[in-house]
Amino acid sequence: MLTIVLALLAALSNASASVLQRRAAADEPESDAGVRQAMWWLVHAVRHPAWVAGAGLLALSTVFQAWALAVGSLSLVQPLLAAELLFTLAVGSLVFRRRPAPGTCLAFVALAGGLALFLTAADPTAGRSTAYAERWLPAALIVSAVTTGLVLAARPVRGAPRAALLGSASAVSFAATAALLKETTGRRGAGFGTVVSLWPLYATIAIGVVAFLLLQAALRAGTLVASQPALTLGDALTSVALGWALFGERIALGPRVLPELIGLLLMGAGSIRLARALSATGTWDTGAGRMTTRGGHPHRGGGPETGAVRPSEEEHGL
Repeated sequence: MLTIVLALLAALSNASASVLQRRAAADEPESDAGVRQAMWWLVHAVRHPAWVAGAGLLALSTVFQAWALAVGSLSLVQPLLAAELLFTLAVGSLVFRRRPAPGTCLAFVALAGGLALFLTAADPTAGRSTAYAERWLPAALIVSAVTTGLVLAARPVRGAPRAALLGSASAVSFAATAALLKETTGRRGAGFGTVVSLWPLYATIAIGVVAFLLLQAALRAGTLVASQPALTLGDALTSVALGWALFGERIALGPRVLPELIGLLLMGAGSIRLARALSATGTWDTGAGRMTTRGGHPHRGGGPETGAVRPSEEEHGL
């Protein structure tokens, strides 16, 4: 029970962080990709209160996640973060003051429900507290290749496809960070001095920074409905694979394959519905801070004097 509570708190913190940092990103025009533009954005973003609050919540989420991984398995903790999808809807609706359309809500529910069904049927079991040492190098090569491929595929595209690809790359990196974090917490019995002298702690920090930068790129590239499903579901499924490969965690097969497939189909249906919603209507999480008031001049902020979205206007959001 403690593992579940901690994982859900991590999911809530993650969702709130993504919404707040997307809120900050929505106030700025998208710029070309590149290291210089990314660094400029980070320097500029630290002056935005919403971005700073999101960064703080992301740090808090890491604490909850590390605690959960210390007492539970990677294949249980990371998939539970799928609750982030529903938390994103709730928190995002408050921050952006727009209700997602019913179809979009159903798409998110299908994604989260499909993943829940898959994991319930798969019934992942706990494995080792630390990974098989000889499996780290092959896993690192595969994770690096997949992440690099997704980033390269995102370069020539814009909008929702770019956000989804970068969200997927961030998801793979976050899953690798979680595996390294579990390895670090699994060695806590050797003492603090031993933990800080070994490579997993520093690898966790390094890969975590990469995942964080990819997340910022995904949030700037497109809306949350494009990046968040790829981020959350990709993290969960990659973590199940890493839990099996590195820590010897297992999932059930045999008769349970059918509900597992149904869960995967639900996730696919939700993804297709979201893609159609993006192409057919406007956006849900853009323009919250860019209201038009006196004389048509743009103003930022969300107070009553800035022309907040009225209930009748909310219906136009996704």
